[in-house]
Amino acid sequence: MQFNDLLKMIVDRDGSDLYLSTGAPASMKIQGKLTVVSDRAYNAGEVKDIAYSIMDADQIAAFEKKPEMNLAISQSDIGRFRVNIFVQRGEVAMVIRVIKTEIPHFKDLGLPDILPQLVMEKRGLVLFVGATGSGKSTSLASLMDYRNSNSAGHIITIEDPIEFVHPHKKSIVNQREVGMDTNSYEDALQNTLRQAPDVILIGEIRSRETMEHALAFAETGHLCLSTLHANNSNQALDRIINFFPEDRHKQLFLDLSLNLRGIVSQRLVPTIDNKRAAAIEVLLGSPRVKDLIKKGSVEELKEVMKKSQNEGMKTFDTALYELYKEGKISLENALQNADSKNDLRLQIRLKEGTAETSAAEPIEDGQEQSDDHSTATAPASTQDQAAQTTKDETGEEHIAAADVADESPGLTLSLEPIELAVDMEAEEPEETIVTNPYAA
Repeated sequence: MQFNDLLKMIVDRDGSDLYLSTGAPASMKIQGKLTVVSDRAYNAGEVKDIAYSIMDADQIAAFEKKPEMNLAISQSDIGRFRVNIFVQRGEVAMVIRVIKTEIPHFKDLGLPDILPQLVMEKRGLVLFVGATGSGKSTSLASLMDYRNSNSAGHIITIEDPIEFVHPHKKSIVNQREVGMDTNSYEDALQNTLRQAPDVILIGEIRSRETMEHALAFAETGHLCLSTLHANNSNQALDRIINFFPEDRHKQLFLDLSLNLRGIVSQRLVPTIDNKRAAAIEVLLGSPRVKDLIKKGSVEELKEVMKKSQNEGMKTFDTALYELYKEGKISLENALQNADSKNDLRLQIRLKEGTAETSAAEPIEDGQEQSDDHSTATAPASTQDQAAQTTKDETGEEHIAAADVADESPGLTLSLEPIELAVDMEAEEPEETIVTNPYAA
């Protein structure tokens, strides 16, 4: 199979990455799963021939001197691709990533409504974080397009390589590719302020120097957007802190507290229909968040996010619960991608229990929970019998609860979360340490 045929195939199948390696057949990652697409393994030298066919003479010379090469290619009627060429066990190998040329709308990506507001800020630092292939670049491109469509200004991007091509709309968009339009991130960043930008997009923050430039842009009244490899907001801040020596941490915390507008963390989760949906955590620079960052109390931010959903913040576990509740992802995939499986499991059970209790319908999650609900809706004589059974098994505390329910049916719903918590404690002791706060 010819190289162009493989490129066309990965685009047609909506794949993300193409892998070419000596001794292995061509493979593609489709919806996050590796799929073999050829019945023949590459022989020695074949992948090298493909790699050299897409490099010019200068790139070949540079690759032979230093066996690492990153470049972007365009194939007419097929699309744009980001290519990484390297050497493994003495043989050339390639990984080709599809660059989506059509910029999706943020609503089609399922992004929270707070994010367009975030990219319309006049100044500050906004970071998009996630693992490789988590879709953070696509989300950022979508929000950049929103800004471009709704605000007049000058947008400069510095990328390695350019992934999405932004046309001029209300804003002028100048995109610079490292290795093509500038020698390095450092060279481009040093001259960016002379180009009178309103918005600066840095493809990725990989070093302390780049982080210093990003903070400097925010401090001088610009909106700076960038990506960072981290799993969530806390890890992103930890990584930024580790860029700097300890004697600079106090100043760093102050700079971040003054300039950070938000951190958006993203993961792609397999859906029930074999696609992927974005689970998104949002940390905003609220006064409380700024105060904690200034003090260096990064570990307390997660709790603030949990309590600030009305402000637009959201934890990963809440995002996963919402996807599960909408029927987009399975319980297994929700728990597999959670920051805390126990917290998410408890959240699902409590919220489902409360909702179904108010509807006076049994819960399908377990027989004991169904029994609790049948007790709440049974006739008085049935409730008396249930109360007696409870006394035999568990003691006086539950008799009191049943009696109150019998005398005042309107109070039954307020007591059921406590009964549910007790049932959960019996089934899963490891979760009892977080039961009482939720039940209260």
